[in-house]
Amino acid sequence: MGHPLEITHDLAKTYQPAADAVTTEAQLTEAMPKLAQLVSASPLEAAIHDAYGTALGENTYNLLGPEFANRDLATYLTEEFAGEFLDRYTLREPKPSMPIYHLVGALDPLTQADVSKPIGDGLPETLAEWIAFDGLTHLKIKLNGDHLDWDVDRVVAIERVAAEAQAARGCSQWCYSADFNEKCENVEYVLGFLARIKEQAPKAFERLQYIEQPTSRDLKAYPDNKMHAAARIKPVVIDEALVDFESLLLSREQGYSGVALKACKGQSEALLMGAAAQKYGMFLCVQDLTCPGASFLHSATLSARIPTVAAIEGNARQFVPVANKDWAERFPSMFNITDGTLGTAVLNGPGLGF
Repeated sequence: MGHPLEITHDLAKTYQPAADAVTTEAQLTEAMPKLAQLVSASPLEAAIHDAYGTALGENTYNLLGPEFANRDLATYLTEEFAGEFLDRYTLREPKPSMPIYHLVGALDPLTQADVSKPIGDGLPETLAEWIAFDGLTHLKIKLNGDHLDWDVDRVVAIERVAAEAQAARGCSQWCYSADFNEKCENVEYVLGFLARIKEQAPKAFERLQYIEQPTSRDLKAYPDNKMHAAARIKPVVIDEALVDFESLLLSREQGYSGVALKACKGQSEALLMGAAAQKYGMFLCVQDLTCPGASFLHSATLSARIPTVAAIEGNARQFVPVANKDWAERFPSMFNITDGTLGTAVLNGPGLGF
């Protein structure tokens, strides 16, 4: 019997041998990526953390100090963290409410003129309708990364539509993030994008909160893809490339100034990387990979318990809303959105909080 951090740390040593066995048995031509290993093991990690808190009748996030954990963070990170525990980098109560990030896909209609074939499922069809429907204040914009004119035009169009929709409901403050899905060839593309947005839509530039993983996740294969120049303008966040502490350190060397956490990479991994990011003064956000129901609540608890995370990404309500139906009855403040925020105060039960 041990603390979940210790159990999952030891368990993680078995991931690569297990992945190799699966690769051999299935006669795969490529090895299983580290990211796939983390995602596959994450439900088990979540269950271990949840069970520990449930058994003690306490919220798992309140069981991270020295009175429960037997080893300090230096065991898992570096000697810089000697004498420190995760209670230093997490909150004892969840933030009472947090804004939700809404995804604006590259093909998503912005206005009725963009709707060629209505879905007709009762949900909004356009960005303008979504803003009014959920009272949105945070918009994540999916971009191409290999067509600068298109990317700039897309952001300019979104700013125009959002400004009109927000004015109609009396809102003057909202944010964007930009996700290039690793498609940018180099930092020059990002710099060109930022310069043109600042010129053509200065308000949109001001609203841009961070840029997510603009170039390849394979940091070692592209050591010249350094982000220092872009990160001096806006936070540049490592996402798919983040698979362990080594990759976080490498990203810092290459100029990344932020970290995107995902609960589906493992609860322990997320907590440790969140602690390291805070120690190093890096921007922090949490992404959710279209997680519905319980998996969304797991991601939301992570967001609500890490001090510097400002918003929750949650796009399952857009793409697989029926998967949230039963959970919405149990946690209405987390699934019924009217003012762009989620009532995260309810995520304070035993275990992971829900």
